[in-house]
Amino acid sequence: MRVHDNLLSMTAGPNTQLEKTYHRRFDHELEYRNAVWKVLVRDFFSRYIRPSDTVLDLGCGYGQFINNMECAHKYAMDLNPASKQFLRDGIVLLEQDCSERWQLNDGSLDLVFSSNFFEHLPDKNHLTRTLREAYRCLRSGGLLIAMGPNAKYIPGAYWDFFDHNIPLTELSLQEALEVGGFRTREVIARFLPYTMVNARQYPLQLVSIYLKNRWLWRWFGAQFLVVVEK
Repeated sequence: MRVHDNLLSMTAGPNTQLEKTYHRRFDHELEYRNAVWKVLVRDFFSRYIRPSDTVLDLGCGYGQFINNMECAHKYAMDLNPASKQFLRDGIVLLEQDCSERWQLNDGSLDLVFSSNFFEHLPDKNHLTRTLREAYRCLRSGGLLIAMGPNAKYIPGAYWDFFDHNIPLTELSLQEALEVGGFRTREVIARFLPYTMVNARQYPLQLVSIYLKNRWLWRWFGAQFLVVVEK
C-alpha cells in the first residue's frame, strides 16, 4: 500500500519529467488513493496533529495527506508542476529543491510529514541537507514523521520503480535523524503494506481495521514509520 509516492527528485531533470511520472503511475487511481488517505489521517495520523499546528507536507505529490488533515496553517513542497492543481485553497506550495534553504523561518513549523519521498532523492547528501532544513524550521518539540518502503523487506521489488535511488530501513533513517540532532519518539519497522500502485483496491473499512490491529502489521507491513522530535 504505497499510499503516497512522492517523486521530488531534486536534480534528476526537468520538472516535466516528474509530472509525466505522476501521470503514468497515479492518475488512474486518484479517487481511491484520496479516500485511503482520509482514513489514514482520521484513524492514525491525526493523533500527532493539533488544530493550532503549522504543518509541512514534504514531497506532497497530489496532496493526499495535507488536503485531508485539519490544522491552522498548511504548507506543501514538491517540484511537480501539477501539484498545485490538486492542493486545496489555503495550502501554500513551496515549489523548490528541498535540499536547498526552505522558504520558511527558523522554528516556524510544528510538524514535518513525509511519505514515500526520501528514497527518491538523488543521494544521501541531498537527504542530509533536507533533514537539516527540517530541523531548522521545526520549533523546539516539533515532530518529523517519515514513512517509506523498508529495504529489508522488499529487497528486489524496491527497484521496480525507476526513480528509487536511496535504499532505506527504519534504522538507517533513524540514525540519520539522530545524527542530525533529532530525538527518537517511535520507530516501527513494519507499518503499512508496500504499494498501492497497480494493486488491489481493498474496501476502506478494511484499511481502518488494519490500522487498529497492530498484530496485522507484522504480517503485511513493508513500510517503516519513524517519528522524531526536535
